[in-house]
Amino acid sequence: MRLLVVFGGPAVAPGDGGNIGWERLMRDLSDAKRGYVTRRISGWGRARLAGFVPQPRLGDVVAAEVIGLGELEFLEDVHGRRARLYPGDVVLGAYGKRYATDFYEGYLPVGRFAQLLTAGGLVGLVASAHVRRGRPTELAVLGTVTDGSGSALSLEQFAVSTPPRAAGVALGTVVVVGSSMNAGKTTTVAGLVRGWSRAGLRVGAGKVTGSGSGKDRWMYLDAGAAAVADFLDFGMASTFGYPVERLRTTMVEVRDILVAEHAEVVVLEIADGLLQEETRALAGDLPGFADVVVLAVSDALGAVAGVNILSDLGVPVGAVSGVVTASPLAAREAAAATGLEVLSPAELSAGAALDLLSAAVPVGQAS
Repeated sequence: MRLLVVFGGPAVAPGDGGNIGWERLMRDLSDAKRGYVTRRISGWGRARLAGFVPQPRLGDVVAAEVIGLGELEFLEDVHGRRARLYPGDVVLGAYGKRYATDFYEGYLPVGRFAQLLTAGGLVGLVASAHVRRGRPTELAVLGTVTDGSGSALSLEQFAVSTPPRAAGVALGTVVVVGSSMNAGKTTTVAGLVRGWSRAGLRVGAGKVTGSGSGKDRWMYLDAGAAAVADFLDFGMASTFGYPVERLRTTMVEVRDILVAEHAEVVVLEIADGLLQEETRALAGDLPGFADVVVLAVSDALGAVAGVNILSDLGVPVGAVSGVVTASPLAAREAAAATGLEVLSPAELSAGAALDLLSAAVPVGQAS
């Protein structure tokens, strides 16, 4: 059955970028393309589209029309499929901010004009972009989405319940941090997951921070993770802009929910690099929480800087991995400069992941 939704209040006429307001606009929401960030939302049959809200909040669900294609020509849907976008398409996403040094820096929009910050449906306004990136895909905000009572739908409403606090993880908690974006963190996590799952362990993998997209989740699952959780499960389309204290709580709860799903070993990924404010703050909480910390880096100098930053925070590094391992020479440089093992994702998958666990002593009761 097709769902016909009444759009109330001022809206944006197709393609006019907000110059013409319509008092009422009828549109079939079942034809809208739902971004990955909305994957937890249920009850769309009761949803309505309200008028334009001039001061959107992080996590509010929004409907917008594509008025100009740019760098992001596809929308990653709730199943992870890349759906091609066309001018005139209506997308359902969520408001948020983005911090990506090699992509977009983005914030909440202040008008009806907005842009696509991620392929997963994060909606905001680009403040800066890496030189390699094209102009962002442009959107005209049609309105925020409300429930049957008229209250704005937010990802917060669909967050998982607070899991019971875990006394610890049977075989340990491993946390992967990086010197920068695209240093190879997710590939390193996948190598760890693959190595443990091949050994017959039940592995839980989680992403603590980042911007809404399903590719990391699918990479964890493809590597053999038995349980996966991320910040989206806790009501955030993107973690940039949320209080650090909330992110600290999320890190613990991601671990706890994986333990509740009977994970014997847990690996967590913290997004971005150690110079990013929230990442650095979370890294400072790793003593007493993580049994092993693996540092993913792009080069030997990044390994030295990353180890030094973590050392200043009281965080010992168990091993180095990431993009640096693509070059045997760079890997030898990193090993010589840090005195640490430099392990490629392939080596982790082949058995080195188990060696990391054997050297760890689980911390037991976590903070």
